[in-house]
Amino acid sequence: MQVTSLLSHHEHGPECGCGHDHEHSVVHLWQAVAGVVFVLNAFIVDWLFVQGGTVASASAFIGAIILGYPIVVTAIKDLRVGRLSINELVAIAVLAAFASGNYKVAGVVAFFMLMGEIIETRTAEGARASIESLIKLTPTKARRIKRAAGILPADQSSSASGTLAAHSEIEEEVAASELAIGDVIRIRPGDNVAADGIIVSGQGSFNQATITGESLPVDKKSGDEVFAGTQNLTGVLEIKVSRAG
Repeated sequence: MQVTSLLSHHEHGPECGCGHDHEHSVVHLWQAVAGVVFVLNAFIVDWLFVQGGTVASASAFIGAIILGYPIVVTAIKDLRVGRLSINELVAIAVLAAFASGNYKVAGVVAFFMLMGEIIETRTAEGARASIESLIKLTPTKARRIKRAAGILPADQSSSASGTLAAHSEIEEEVAASELAIGDVIRIRPGDNVAADGIIVSGQGSFNQATITGESLPVDKKSGDEVFAGTQNLTGVLEIKVSRAG
């Protein structure tokens, strides 16, 4: 179950990305606050007024209904599709408290469940925002190197061999999304790395604070791994893509 400020119920899909299978239950934050106010009012009335049992019970009943309704509804939806989760356990606890007439307990149980869901949702949203900010640091273009063969005839003089070497590589600018594992890309000073990979030639100093949190640049050479979104500060390098997309 997930507590958000949306207005509709929906199930998980491949794009959800929350990492586990459950039903989303939608409840406004103000709804949770209103419910806990009624429950707290029931405790206060009980403490302050000896003859206030009826008022306290009515207040707790309203608060428990507000807080427990989304949990019970979500549990029923889970059961309809043959799914068991913590929603069913909490729903049983809430219903048991209702059946025994202890509405304050029912409201408190439901409140803590909803608060846990609110914290989980806010934490997930913060993590998602951090990931999105890192993605924005990854360049949309990359300089991919293609090896060209047979540019010069094999019987050219040795003086031409230098020309062959100089023109045997073709550098093309492509979208970073088009990179595939095994592609070789060229990174110049000041460039952000477009994809994770291994340095195959050259050496440089990388600012990778956005990924690892290191405050100082890290020197890397051939054979070392580099991460997408980090910045090359010095040197021209060729990197073989190890992870793309």
